[in-house]
Amino acid sequence: MASTTAVYPGTFDPVTYGHLDLIERARRLFESVRVAVAANPGKLPLFTAQERVALLRRALRGRRGITVEAFDGLVVAYARRHRAPVVIRGLRMLSDFEYEFQMALTNRKLDARVETLFLMPSESYAYLSSKLIKETASLGADVRAFVPGFVAERLTRRLRPSGSPLPIGRGKGEGHARRG
Repeated sequence: MASTTAVYPGTFDPVTYGHLDLIERARRLFESVRVAVAANPGKLPLFTAQERVALLRRALRGRRGITVEAFDGLVVAYARRHRAPVVIRGLRMLSDFEYEFQMALTNRKLDARVETLFLMPSESYAYLSSKLIKETASLGADVRAFVPGFVAERLTRRLRPSGSPLPIGRGKGEGHARRG
């Protein structure tokens, strides 16, 4: 293990098991990992940066060598401030590559001392995205297979404040006996 720090930036809206998997993988490679939660108001996050930090800290409780904090601004500037020469980015599918490659090259142009390291999550998490989980939860699905239980509860309260998740396949007009 190298005695260095890596930064894993992201919106984490919400944190998924895929994110947690990448954090664990990065921690095996680096002495410490700084999980940098981007304020990113342009993405219109469901949770505030402070809420996302709190959810991540709870999900990572008891794990050594991992720091979670919010940040605003350039990732390379954040990495420089924390003397982290490596930025971790996750690649789930081939569709992620073009955007991540552009971002890595832009960051290299901004500061050539900061390298980008791409990590792949476990195959069981490769399809997960925060956007997909929010959409699924908003339609009433139980998303505990994709996010920690306390995150699923927060999603349900935020997206479905009037009630609990609906069973899958029991949308409006489905699964009810007709009278007639």
